[in-house]
Amino acid sequence: MAEQKYDYGMIGLGTMGRNLVFNINDHGYSVAGFDKDNSQVETLKKEAGDRKVFATSNLDEFVKSLKTPRVIILLVPAGKIVDEVINELKPLLSENDLLLDCGNSHFSDTDKRNEQLAKSTIHFMGVGVSGGESGARYGPSIMPGGPKNVYERVAPMLEAISAKVNGEPCVTWLGPGSAGHYVKMVHNGIEYGLMQLISEAYHLLKVIGGLNNDELNSIFFKWNEGKLHSYLIQITADIFAQKDELTNNRLIDMILDSAHQKGTGGWASEDAMKLQVPIPVIDTAVSMRDLSAYKKERKLLAINNKPLANNHIDKNELVNILEQALYFSTITTYTQGMSLLHFASIEYKYDLKLENIAKIWRGGCIIRASLLEDIYAAYSKQPDLSNLLLSEPFSQKLIQSQNGIRKVIQLGVEAAIPLPAMMSALAYYDSFRSGWLPANLIQAQRDYFGAHTYERTDKEGVFHTHWNQKTE
Repeated sequence: MAEQKYDYGMIGLGTMGRNLVFNINDHGYSVAGFDKDNSQVETLKKEAGDRKVFATSNLDEFVKSLKTPRVIILLVPAGKIVDEVINELKPLLSENDLLLDCGNSHFSDTDKRNEQLAKSTIHFMGVGVSGGESGARYGPSIMPGGPKNVYERVAPMLEAISAKVNGEPCVTWLGPGSAGHYVKMVHNGIEYGLMQLISEAYHLLKVIGGLNNDELNSIFFKWNEGKLHSYLIQITADIFAQKDELTNNRLIDMILDSAHQKGTGGWASEDAMKLQVPIPVIDTAVSMRDLSAYKKERKLLAINNKPLANNHIDKNELVNILEQALYFSTITTYTQGMSLLHFASIEYKYDLKLENIAKIWRGGCIIRASLLEDIYAAYSKQPDLSNLLLSEPFSQKLIQSQNGIRKVIQLGVEAAIPLPAMMSALAYYDSFRSGWLPANLIQAQRDYFGAHTYERTDKEGVFHTHWNQKTE
């Protein structure tokens, strides 16, 4: 039994949980950990050494080891397990105890848990955390949502353990209810989009450019020193240099081309469709992960997949236009994610401050990038901006880089190399800049077959026409 009382509790002692325990402890707080898996408990004890860290697989012992009112962090898989943990904890908790769900829970589940626990004297917050294992250990980006007065109880600790940019913590209270988990969901959607875009650039460089892994490493390293500077570009450069311990080949060439997912990108797409907010790059990225899993079918069809044209392009030119294309489509992806946050904030009454979200994403998280400084500046100047395309600085950035993406897409089409996310980025941009779209035809078709009505360009009101339908 633990004799001293600990400042914070951690349920879930996997890699992320252990790293967060040590991060919290590094900043002067004592931590008690719990896991049903005794091997995880023993691993934490061994790694903790003489730190003020306690671990047990006895839930009652764990709860009694904490200072009251208690603060308990949950780092367990999203879904039913979270509810099971809460139900096991509830009989052991006291008034004003606080649970922080720091996993990737769906925001609607967080709303339900808020509603259920509101009937008791136990507080609950949904907190998004991004940064992977390294972020958890040395400083993640943290996205808390819930009652602001409850957040203030844990703000000093969260600020201490978060990543820092220019001395500023990458954490802030985002809004009530499920705001934190919603923002994390959109973060992950943007992440899906960026990863797909980078993979498409890799496809062109490898197939059309004929570049080897050393050259790819060099190009991504150089890109990371310029306007594409970001965590994902940085790790991509590292990936191309990694050797495989089993074969001595480069590891990238030994990894099966079938991408998996845990669903958070799809959640963003689902809710965007519900809110009627277009995020086509993110939608496409989700679909391409699905398509990549059809490896057997793709191999059968690959026999007939011959390039339509042999592209002869100078490598330096290819690298230059791809840098423009990636920059253009990266801006577009952030634009779509931020637009979804804008409209979700209205629908769900989060009152999100988009400049604060851009600010805390500048460090610690997977989508951190120098571009977020510009996004932060844009929303600081225009807090109610519904779309970054309406920001003059971003409008100019896209105008200046659009030639690159148009040339890149042309190359891909001619060589039968799929560039669906880049195509989606350009189509989104061109559609938003079109004063007229052929949606009038769609509405006419809807009225023709389903009497769905339409609006006119010359007068107010809703109209329906008995079209000149031929009868058999």
